[in-house]
Amino acid sequence: MNQKFILLFSSLIYCLHVNAQLVGHTTITFIDSSRNNRPIETEIYYPAIAAGNNTPIAAGIFPLITFGHGFVMTWSAYQNFWDVLVPMGYIMAFPTTEGGFSPIHAEFGKDLSFLITKIQNSGAGVDIPSSSVGSKSAIMGHSMGGGCSFLGAQNNTTITTMVSFAAANTNPSSITASQQIAVPTLLFSGVNDCVTPPSQHQDIMFDSTSAAYKTQINIVGGGHCFFANSNFNCTFGEASCSPSPSITREAQQLTTNDFLKIWLAYFLKDDCPKAQEFQDSLAASSRITYRQNQPISCATGINDYRWQNPSKVYPNPFSNSITVEMPKEEIHNVTIYNVMMQAQGNYVFTGSNSKVSLDLSSLHAGIHFVQINNKYWTKIVKRDNQ
Repeated sequence: MNQKFILLFSSLIYCLHVNAQLVGHTTITFIDSSRNNRPIETEIYYPAIAAGNNTPIAAGIFPLITFGHGFVMTWSAYQNFWDVLVPMGYIMAFPTTEGGFSPIHAEFGKDLSFLITKIQNSGAGVDIPSSSVGSKSAIMGHSMGGGCSFLGAQNNTTITTMVSFAAANTNPSSITASQQIAVPTLLFSGVNDCVTPPSQHQDIMFDSTSAAYKTQINIVGGGHCFFANSNFNCTFGEASCSPSPSITREAQQLTTNDFLKIWLAYFLKDDCPKAQEFQDSLAASSRITYRQNQPISCATGINDYRWQNPSKVYPNPFSNSITVEMPKEEIHNVTIYNVMMQAQGNYVFTGSNSKVSLDLSSLHAGIHFVQINNKYWTKIVKRDNQ
């Protein structure tokens, strides 16, 4: 029995070590020509064939996440996020802009949005080609960065979901911007957050957002800074107010990760069973309270369809039409299904088609599924135009 336990424990340590070896890192300064050639220095962490700086990316297609830092905080305070998410198959980009005492929130929001589009279209240096970047993406952020996530998401229709942690109302107002957010939105709050009290910040954002699917998770006893690793500036600010967190940083991050991983797996990797797992976890956990406008769900019969899906479907969410693109394969047929797995339209194409546009204005608002060449699946969301 002891030998079996030692073997099992050794195997677990080995697996953790292997995962740690798969995190690559690079630093790239992107240029946004639409804003007077604004430089956006960005720290990027990605699944790699070996750990270290500027190592080649691993085989596969990976969803992209941009993450906004808090006020006078640095990207390095959020290693707790990339240590967990990158080994699971996500690319994470951290813009280091607006780190001073007079940040321009509007520009930081635009940076988060710009990086999504730029990296998906052009990649990130020689080690991260665009062919490795999936069509699914998320904007995330903490505190100031959480508020700026709303500013960035309001004008980017290609984003799949947004997630914020102790989001702060910004200038211009992220609460006002939330009214334009239609993508699925997850807000984390700390019940004992005295820096951005939920009643003055995240509660209002949740009420204001027009997202068809939105959830607010309140971590019991949680604080403001514990969403990140230890950071002097954040800790100093939180020490000047009350109440203080009544749980540990480790406990708060563990609770956050438990729900975050499920949410991202469902929305960015189309892992259908995760929808029910998320709902069950909300109902069962004593570590949180929550609010939700409606449960997330997935159609019976669509299994964990491949996150290595080579297709790109955009815009998503959409209003009237979508474009389906297959960079490495011809498109022969496309079928649209509703959440009950009832076909809503079947389109057959002849000849050489790597990109097709479909008029789906007749579909009702809500979640639908696109099946391409009878094997690739993508979830799409139709906006309510009324």
